Amino acid sequence: MKILFIADPLAGFKIKKDTTFAMMEAAASRQHAIYFCEARDITIEGGRIHADAASVTLTGRDDKDWFRTGDVQRQLLTSFSAVVMRKDPPFDLEYLYATQLLTLAEEQGARVFNKGQALRDFNEKLAILNFPEFTAPTLVTAKPARLLAFVRQHQDAILKPLDGMGGSSIFRARPDDPNLNVIIETISQQGTRTVMAQRYIPEIRDGDKRVLVIDGVPVDYCLARIPQGGDNRGNLAAGGRGEVRPLSARDREIAEALAPELKRRGIMLAGLDVIGNYLTEVNVTSPTCFREIMNHSDVDVAGLFIDALERAVAERS
Repeated sequence: MKILFIADPLAGFKIKKDTTFAMMEAAASRQHAIYFCEARDITIEGGRIHADAASVTLTGRDDKDWFRTGDVQRQLLTSFSAVVMRKDPPFDLEYLYATQLLTLAEEQGARVFNKGQALRDFNEKLAILNFPEFTAPTLVTAKPARLLAFVRQHQDAILKPLDGMGGSSIFRARPDDPNLNVIIETISQQGTRTVMAQRYIPEIRDGDKRVLVIDGVPVDYCLARIPQGGDNRGNLAAGGRGEVRPLSARDREIAEALAPELKRRGIMLAGLDVIGNYLTEVNVTSPTCFREIMNHSDVDVAGLFIDALERAVAERS
């Protein structure tokens, strides 16, 4: 296959833990051709969607010297066997425009994973509202008074913006916090930004579990991200410690319940966040944790993803 990865600049990859690199490595091991561009390199001209893309050759596992690129060439997105969208959030207007161009490319015959429409429809925070049977009490609003009432009702809550990643700008709020009003004013930007509030789940102390679903099938192991040093966030980017575990019965129940809907919407790869018995996020933009699970289990997660790409391409050939 000829696979185009749309991602952030390659020079910034930390390949010892980077999921996109793990995908590239698995693809290269099967002799698939790898290409790369950034989202800003996608253009439409003459009604056709192109990418200014370069071929990528993997050269090793040194963070500073792991790839070589060929000359950048303008190529139709339909010329690639598969287009893998892996740009990290935030989901801003530029990201939105990129997904719209990807949808146009799909209409012209490009094979895009995850689909542009799915990336637009499945906000990583709001997506859980499609599955209320698996969620803790949740409020979505920009109104400070309602956020304040929610915190008072549940006595302990997590407040987070809808467009963050890696645990950024997440607050834990209690009614007796002298800074509660300031927290709410700050995160809601004085009532002008929509916020998600969730009842605090004490089981976060045991880890915020990343459960991967590939092509409608849960991966047998998850990565539990355990908060450290009194932090309320388990995200690895926020200093959490990772621990690979087999899926619990509840983890599998949630993953298997969501899997058919994810597949129906064109989401080949999703990362479900599960705390205790509750689904807290559905990550579809650039789900991570392949490498951590591969390093501490016998599951070749990147291989499973390339298997899924190969099946999808074969089905449409």
